[in-house]
Amino acid sequence: MLPITIVCAILLLKTGQNTKIKGDAAIAMISVGALAFGYLLMNIFSTSSNLSGDVCSTLFGSTSILTLKKEEVWLCAVLSIVVVLFFIFFYNKIFDVTFDENFARSVGTKVDLYNLIIAIIIAVIIVLAMNLVGSLLISALIIFPALSAMRCFNSFKSVTICSAVISVICALSGIVISILAGTPVGSTIVAVDVVVFFICYIAGKIVGGSRA
Repeated sequence: MLPITIVCAILLLKTGQNTKIKGDAAIAMISVGALAFGYLLMNIFSTSSNLSGDVCSTLFGSTSILTLKKEEVWLCAVLSIVVVLFFIFFYNKIFDVTFDENFARSVGTKVDLYNLIIAIIIAVIIVLAMNLVGSLLISALIIFPALSAMRCFNSFKSVTICSAVISVICALSGIVISILAGTPVGSTIVAVDVVVFFICYIAGKIVGGSRA
Protein backbone atom coordinates (compact mmCIF):
# COMPACT_ATOMS: atom_id res chain seq x y z
CA MET A 1 0.00 0.00 0.00
CA LEU A 2 2.83 2.41 0.87
CA PRO A 3 4.63 2.43 -2.52
CA ILE A 4 1.33 2.72 -4.43
CA THR A 5 0.24 5.67 -2.29
CA ILE A 6 3.60 7.38 -2.80
CA VAL A 7 3.29 6.93 -6.58
CA CYS A 8 -0.23 8.43 -6.48
CA ALA A 9 1.06 11.39 -4.43
CA ILE A 10 3.79 12.03 -7.00
CA LEU A 11 1.24 11.79 -9.82
CA LEU A 12 -0.99 14.31 -8.04
CA LEU A 13 1.97 16.64 -7.60
CA LYS A 14 2.94 16.43 -11.27
CA THR A 15 -0.61 16.74 -12.62
CA GLY A 16 -1.28 19.64 -10.26
CA GLN A 17 1.53 21.52 -12.00
CA ASN A 18 -0.04 20.76 -15.38
CA THR A 19 -2.33 23.56 -16.56
CA LYS A 20 -4.36 21.10 -18.66
CA ILE A 21 -5.42 19.07 -15.62
CA LYS A 22 -6.36 21.09 -12.57
CA GLY A 23 -5.64 19.87 -9.05
CA ASP A 24 -9.26 19.07 -8.13
CA ALA A 25 -9.76 17.11 -11.35
CA ALA A 26 -6.53 15.17 -10.79
CA ILE A 27 -7.57 14.26 -7.24
CA ALA A 28 -10.96 13.05 -8.46
CA MET A 29 -9.41 11.01 -11.28
CA ILE A 30 -6.82 9.27 -9.13
CA SER A 31 -9.00 8.72 -6.04
CA VAL A 32 -11.99 7.32 -7.93
CA GLY A 33 -9.76 5.26 -10.23
CA ALA A 34 -7.84 3.86 -7.27
CA LEU A 35 -11.06 2.89 -5.48
CA ALA A 36 -12.38 1.17 -8.60
CA PHE A 37 -9.20 -0.81 -9.26
CA GLY A 38 -8.86 -1.63 -5.57
CA TYR A 39 -12.36 -3.08 -5.41
CA LEU A 40 -11.72 -5.11 -8.59
CA LEU A 41 -8.50 -6.53 -7.16
CA MET A 42 -10.22 -7.40 -3.88
CA ASN A 43 -12.84 -9.34 -5.84
CA ILE A 44 -10.35 -11.11 -8.09
CA PHE A 45 -7.75 -11.92 -5.41
CA SER A 46 -10.06 -12.26 -2.43
CA THR A 47 -8.33 -13.73 0.64
CA SER A 48 -11.41 -14.03 2.87
CA SER A 49 -15.03 -14.98 2.57
CA ASN A 50 -16.22 -11.72 4.13
CA LEU A 51 -15.56 -9.40 1.19
CA SER A 52 -18.08 -6.79 2.31
CA GLY A 53 -16.38 -6.59 5.70
CA ASP A 54 -12.97 -6.14 4.06
CA VAL A 55 -14.32 -3.36 1.85
CA CYS A 56 -15.93 -1.62 4.82
CA SER A 57 -12.67 -1.81 6.81
CA THR A 58 -10.71 -0.43 3.85
CA LEU A 59 -13.09 2.50 3.38
CA PHE A 60 -13.87 3.35 7.02
CA GLY A 61 -11.02 1.76 8.97
CA SER A 62 -10.90 -0.89 11.65
CA THR A 63 -13.93 -1.33 13.84
CA SER A 64 -11.63 -1.76 16.84
CA ILE A 65 -8.12 -0.57 17.72
CA LEU A 66 -7.39 -4.14 18.84
CA THR A 67 -7.55 -5.40 15.25
CA LEU A 68 -4.28 -3.67 14.38
CA LYS A 69 -1.28 -5.98 14.23
CA LYS A 70 1.83 -5.46 16.34
CA GLU A 71 3.93 -5.00 13.19
CA GLU A 72 1.60 -2.23 12.00
CA VAL A 73 1.90 -0.42 15.33
CA TRP A 74 5.72 -0.58 15.25
CA LEU A 75 5.77 0.60 11.64
CA CYS A 76 3.54 3.54 12.57
CA ALA A 77 5.82 4.45 15.48
CA VAL A 78 9.04 4.34 13.43
CA LEU A 79 7.67 6.25 10.44
CA SER A 80 6.03 8.82 12.73
CA ILE A 81 9.40 9.55 14.33
CA VAL A 82 10.99 9.90 10.88
CA VAL A 83 8.29 12.37 9.77
CA VAL A 84 8.63 14.48 12.94
CA LEU A 85 12.44 14.58 12.70
CA PHE A 86 12.31 15.60 9.05
CA PHE A 87 9.87 18.40 9.84
CA ILE A 88 12.06 19.67 12.69
CA PHE A 89 15.33 19.67 10.73
CA PHE A 90 13.86 21.13 7.53
CA TYR A 91 11.30 23.46 9.08
CA ASN A 92 12.63 26.61 7.40
CA LYS A 93 12.66 25.03 3.93
CA ILE A 94 9.15 23.64 4.41
CA PHE A 95 7.95 27.07 5.56
CA ASP A 96 9.48 28.80 2.51
CA VAL A 97 7.98 26.32 0.05
CA THR A 98 4.57 26.29 1.73
CA PHE A 99 4.29 30.06 2.23
CA ASP A 100 5.68 31.40 -1.05
CA GLU A 101 7.19 29.19 -3.76
CA ASN A 102 8.36 32.13 -5.86
CA PHE A 103 10.27 33.62 -2.94
CA ALA A 104 11.75 30.21 -2.14
CA ARG A 105 12.98 29.87 -5.73
CA SER A 106 14.50 33.34 -5.63
CA VAL A 107 16.62 32.48 -2.58
CA GLY A 108 17.86 29.25 -4.13
CA THR A 109 15.58 26.70 -2.45
CA LYS A 110 15.00 23.54 -4.48
CA VAL A 111 11.23 23.94 -4.55
CA ASP A 112 10.50 20.91 -6.73
CA LEU A 113 12.58 18.64 -4.50
CA TYR A 114 10.92 19.80 -1.28
CA ASN A 115 7.46 19.62 -2.84
CA LEU A 116 8.24 16.03 -3.78
CA ILE A 117 9.45 15.23 -0.26
CA ILE A 118 6.36 16.85 1.29
CA ALA A 119 4.12 14.82 -1.04
CA ILE A 120 5.92 11.61 0.00
CA ILE A 121 5.58 12.51 3.69
CA ILE A 122 1.84 13.11 3.27
CA ALA A 123 1.57 9.75 1.50
CA VAL A 124 3.35 8.07 4.42
CA ILE A 125 1.00 9.75 6.91
CA ILE A 126 -2.02 8.60 4.89
CA VAL A 127 -0.81 5.00 4.88
CA LEU A 128 -0.09 5.13 8.62
CA ALA A 129 -3.64 6.19 9.45
CA MET A 130 -5.47 4.30 6.71
CA ASN A 131 -5.83 1.07 8.69
CA LEU A 132 -7.26 3.03 11.59
CA VAL A 133 -9.69 5.46 9.92
CA GLY A 134 -9.98 4.12 6.37
CA SER A 135 -9.38 5.67 2.97
CA LEU A 136 -12.54 7.79 2.97
CA LEU A 137 -12.02 9.38 6.39
CA ILE A 138 -8.26 9.95 6.17
CA SER A 139 -8.66 13.38 4.56
CA ALA A 140 -10.73 14.54 7.55
CA LEU A 141 -7.98 13.37 9.91
CA ILE A 142 -5.46 15.55 8.05
CA ILE A 143 -7.62 18.62 7.36
CA PHE A 144 -9.67 19.19 10.53
CA PRO A 145 -6.78 19.69 13.02
CA ALA A 146 -5.18 22.30 10.73
CA LEU A 147 -8.49 24.09 10.22
CA SER A 148 -9.14 24.04 13.97
CA ALA A 149 -5.71 25.53 14.71
CA MET A 150 -6.22 28.24 12.08
CA ARG A 151 -9.36 29.38 13.91
CA CYS A 152 -7.24 30.28 16.96
CA PHE A 153 -3.78 31.22 15.62
CA ASN A 154 -2.35 33.18 12.70
CA SER A 155 1.36 32.34 12.55
CA PHE A 156 2.66 29.31 10.65
CA LYS A 157 4.57 27.88 13.62
CA SER A 158 1.65 28.29 16.04
CA VAL A 159 -0.79 26.67 13.62
CA THR A 160 1.63 23.79 13.00
CA ILE A 161 2.24 23.06 16.68
CA CYS A 162 -1.42 23.52 17.65
CA SER A 163 -2.67 21.27 14.83
CA ALA A 164 -0.21 18.54 15.89
CA VAL A 165 -1.40 18.78 19.50
CA ILE A 166 -5.06 18.72 18.42
CA SER A 167 -4.38 15.67 16.23
CA VAL A 168 -2.88 13.71 19.11
CA ILE A 169 -5.57 14.74 21.60
CA CYS A 170 -8.42 13.94 19.19
CA ALA A 171 -6.88 10.59 18.25
CA LEU A 172 -6.40 9.52 21.87
CA SER A 173 -9.86 10.78 22.85
CA GLY A 174 -11.46 9.00 19.90
CA ILE A 175 -9.70 5.73 20.73
CA VAL A 176 -10.76 5.90 24.39
CA ILE A 177 -14.36 6.78 23.51
CA SER A 178 -14.54 4.00 20.90
CA ILE A 179 -13.30 1.44 23.43
CA LEU A 180 -15.75 2.58 26.13
CA ALA A 181 -18.75 3.05 23.81
CA GLY A 182 -17.99 0.20 21.42
CA THR A 183 -18.12 2.46 18.37
CA PRO A 184 -15.91 2.23 15.23
CA VAL A 185 -12.58 3.82 16.11
CA GLY A 186 -12.03 5.69 12.82
CA SER A 187 -15.44 7.32 12.75
CA THR A 188 -15.18 8.21 16.44
CA ILE A 189 -11.83 9.97 15.96
CA VAL A 190 -13.16 11.99 13.04
CA ALA A 191 -16.30 12.87 15.03
CA VAL A 192 -14.10 14.19 17.86
CA ASP A 193 -12.13 16.21 15.28
CA VAL A 194 -15.37 17.76 14.02
CA VAL A 195 -16.49 18.68 17.55
CA VAL A 196 -13.09 20.23 18.33
CA PHE A 197 -13.24 22.23 15.08
CA PHE A 198 -16.58 23.80 16.07
CA ILE A 199 -15.21 24.54 19.56
CA CYS A 200 -12.15 26.25 18.04
CA TYR A 201 -14.38 28.10 15.58
CA ILE A 202 -16.53 29.51 18.38
CA ALA A 203 -13.46 30.29 20.50
CA GLY A 204 -11.85 32.11 17.57
CA LYS A 205 -15.00 34.18 17.06
CA ILE A 206 -15.11 35.11 20.75
CA VAL A 207 -11.42 35.98 20.96
CA GLY A 208 -11.54 37.89 17.67
CA GLY A 209 -14.59 39.83 18.83
CA SER A 210 -13.01 40.71 22.18
CA ARG A 211 -9.82 41.92 20.47
CA ALA A 212 -11.83 44.13 18.15
